[in-house]
Amino acid sequence: MTRAPSTLTELARLGFAELGETNERLGELDAPELVPYFASAANPDQALRLLMGLRTVASDHLVPLLVDTEAAGRLIRVLGASEGLASFLARHPEQLDALLEPLGAPPTAADYTADLEAAVEGLSGESAWVALRIRYRRHLTRLAAWDLESADPVLALDRVAAALADLAGAALDASLLVARRDAPFPADQIAATRLAIIGMGKAGARELNYVSDVDVIFVGEGDEGLADDRAVEIATRLAMLTMRGIHELATEPSLWEVDANLRPEGKDGALVRTLDSHVAYYERWAKGWEFQALLKARPLAGDRELGDRYVAALAPMVWSSASREGFVESVQRMRERVTEHIPATEVDIQLKLGPGGLRDVEFTIQLLQLVHGQSDPGVRQRDTLSALVALADEGYIGRVEAAEFGQDYRFLRLLEHRLQLSRLRRTHLMPTDVEALRILARATGLATNADDLAEQWQRTKHAVRRLHERLFYRPLLSAVAALPEDGLALTSEQAVARLAAIGFRDPRGALNHIAALTGGVSRRATIQRNLLPVMLQWFAEGADPDYGLLAFRKLSEDLGEAYWFLRMLRDSSGAAERLTSVLSGSRFVGSLFERIPEAAAWLENEDELRPRPLGQLLEETRATVARHGEDEDAAALALRTARRREILRLALAGIVGTITIDELGRGLSDITTAILTGALALAHRYGDGIEFGIIAMGRYGGAELGFGSDADVMYVYRPAGASDEEAQQRAEQIVHALSRLTEDLRIPLDLDIGLRPEGKNGAIVRSLESYRAYYARWSLTWEAQALLRARGVVGDAPLLDAFEELADEVRYPATISEQDVREVKRIKARVENERLPQAADPARHLKLGRGSLSDVEWFVQLLQLQHGARVPGLRTTSTLEALAAAQAEGFVDAADAGRLRDAWLLASRARSAMTLWTSKTSDVLPTDRQQLEGVARLLEYPPGSASRFEDDYLRVTRLARQVFERRFYGDARPGRS
Repeated sequence: MTRAPSTLTELARLGFAELGETNERLGELDAPELVPYFASAANPDQALRLLMGLRTVASDHLVPLLVDTEAAGRLIRVLGASEGLASFLARHPEQLDALLEPLGAPPTAADYTADLEAAVEGLSGESAWVALRIRYRRHLTRLAAWDLESADPVLALDRVAAALADLAGAALDASLLVARRDAPFPADQIAATRLAIIGMGKAGARELNYVSDVDVIFVGEGDEGLADDRAVEIATRLAMLTMRGIHELATEPSLWEVDANLRPEGKDGALVRTLDSHVAYYERWAKGWEFQALLKARPLAGDRELGDRYVAALAPMVWSSASREGFVESVQRMRERVTEHIPATEVDIQLKLGPGGLRDVEFTIQLLQLVHGQSDPGVRQRDTLSALVALADEGYIGRVEAAEFGQDYRFLRLLEHRLQLSRLRRTHLMPTDVEALRILARATGLATNADDLAEQWQRTKHAVRRLHERLFYRPLLSAVAALPEDGLALTSEQAVARLAAIGFRDPRGALNHIAALTGGVSRRATIQRNLLPVMLQWFAEGADPDYGLLAFRKLSEDLGEAYWFLRMLRDSSGAAERLTSVLSGSRFVGSLFERIPEAAAWLENEDELRPRPLGQLLEETRATVARHGEDEDAAALALRTARRREILRLALAGIVGTITIDELGRGLSDITTAILTGALALAHRYGDGIEFGIIAMGRYGGAELGFGSDADVMYVYRPAGASDEEAQQRAEQIVHALSRLTEDLRIPLDLDIGLRPEGKNGAIVRSLESYRAYYARWSLTWEAQALLRARGVVGDAPLLDAFEELADEVRYPATISEQDVREVKRIKARVENERLPQAADPARHLKLGRGSLSDVEWFVQLLQLQHGARVPGLRTTSTLEALAAAQAEGFVDAADAGRLRDAWLLASRARSAMTLWTSKTSDVLPTDRQQLEGVARLLEYPPGSASRFEDDYLRVTRLARQVFERRFYGDARPGRS
């Protein structure tokens, strides 16, 4: 055996990790003059191992390289960086001579095309495909060697990416040439068929990766008298054969996937269309994202003249797309699509799609191009880096930011290139293994070790995450600044275009708000100038950015220079983001902030965004009544103010997601109980001769109130010294006083007594004995049903207990007759026919519609009437608790109970969300897309989900209605024959 040429220390210094095996292999190689060249290999161990493998299978072809140290060094770098290219050279050792001479510069597109077409000259079928792929990989090997030898691979990135796109175009041209030979059509018709291959995405922009899908669109037409329909038929076969030449299974592996799914109608659309057909589609049917995709379109292969006409015909539509209806929603959806399919385990290691990844850079730059390219041809560039430079040159972004982010983009792209080059596989995942990171650091030349590279990557991701704010939003301030920074000043028209593109319906008004918030030399204005760019981004992500910005301006003016407010905005990004979210998502909250601006402080502390316990609310109520003594009006005002404050607390909590719908219902019910407790304390003084109580009914009784819900109540009294006549008069006075003391025009409290005996025709208040006599003699089934939700909430405790005992006798009968059951069903059918508002869509009414709240509640209440006497779990005023008890008893199976529960929860949440969104009460799901979008966003749907939410609601309630029809009506629905 030849003597080992190096010490282990020397080998470690060169970058070897497998020191024992390396020493043996170097001894076998017996070429000490080559050892220093391994220092330049990304993975010296891999380079040596693969070199020894080549010597075994291709010694004759390898010798010329080993005797030329520069060529040997070139080979070692390639082997150390790419197992994929090493596999190619092992399959085709005759191609090793590609590395004998250095590549002075990447060839031109024309040179690549000429050489690849020469490689397939006279060949057809699989033999042509193999020849094409071998010649392609020969060029790829030479380009990789040039890339790996570059003194500054970051700067070389642009030329490498462009050369890869040119090489891909050449491969398509050569494959099309073969397709024309192989297509089973008359030669003259094939010759008269024009086919242009339009490069999209990175191929179109000449910024391709080592291994990427090549996105294309095919355009065909006839020449020399060939009809277009015949030409499209032939062109379709040519396109299919061209793609097969690139990626069909053959003895030489495929190059990459040719992806034509960006064509009109995607996978469902025709593979080839005429130019006129393309234009007609984009004029009439195309969505916003399709125009964004066309931003990078260029003739890549095939008929260049036809390709040029395609680009020219569609360019005006591309550059006017930011003015099209639905552009904002399309933009929001595009951002959503970036991340929605990333597995959770990959989010933090995604170079392309993760936060701070390549797509963040590309999305921001493309959005700026679409906005400003409408009027400025100077920014209409295909590739990302040229577009970045153009945006800076034209004054839309700062030159410093453009330079920084250009460097960040190159950094990320270089990592991506080296990862893909390693195995010639499409990947965007950063390694997590320390050794793999060390090798990647050596391959890029960006760092000396794994930790250094990981730190640089994290720093770059953080910078890129701020890209959208720095490039898109911060320059907006320059349009209203007297002294713009960095010499950058957008005109007001440019700022208006930018604001309109991100969703502001009144961009000029928004610009005025920005000027008002940032103008002057106050401390507040200074802080706002620093904060507003990122807050504008958050507002733009909301459902109503115009209202959000207006409400924020009002809030800022109300709070003035308040230290806590400015500190919260400056130091608590979470609170600031929450503030923008609630303001752009809820007019209800915005109007309450006008009265209670200090409540914004709660957004900084989640403990403040929890419902206050009823005990605390009642303690505050008692203190308020005691503090104001005999000043009844002042006490009532304080009680109403406290109610508004606590409702605002729950509104904020509901929007930011710190409470459930159950907690919301209980919380709102407790707030109602608290104000009624205070009002009754003012209206019903000790010694007035009666006991008085308030009975919660309906959703209030079930502790299921939502925003905008009426408070269904009944009033009861019992003489305590007063005569019957005096007691009735006094009770009526208390009822009237309760209405007066709780009247609130800002957030109305409607004390609805429609569920009392005899309904609207009955007395507004009755004595306990009157209730007892009425229920014993006259009570109807619906009144017993109404009592299922009855709960004593406010007043003299003995009287409340006595009323609940009476209610139990009525609502939980030992038996219920079949006639009474039929009566319940008859009334329900009548309610559906008569109470639904005229012209209302039964599928969209949240309360009385099919499968909505009414269906679920009537189903549960019938079971309570039938079984409540013997099943304790059914003796509850809560709909969901009773439903759970019914399921536990086997009255309804888990699947049906789940469908009913889902419908009840969704309808309840949607009802509250509609009040939060519009600050008005409505029971009908809107059909207007903007209104639906606002409600959907409050229900935590992503941007652009109006239709998805609508579909979900209709589906969930349809399933619930099926359960209701089957289990409530059965085969005997009233009115059916």
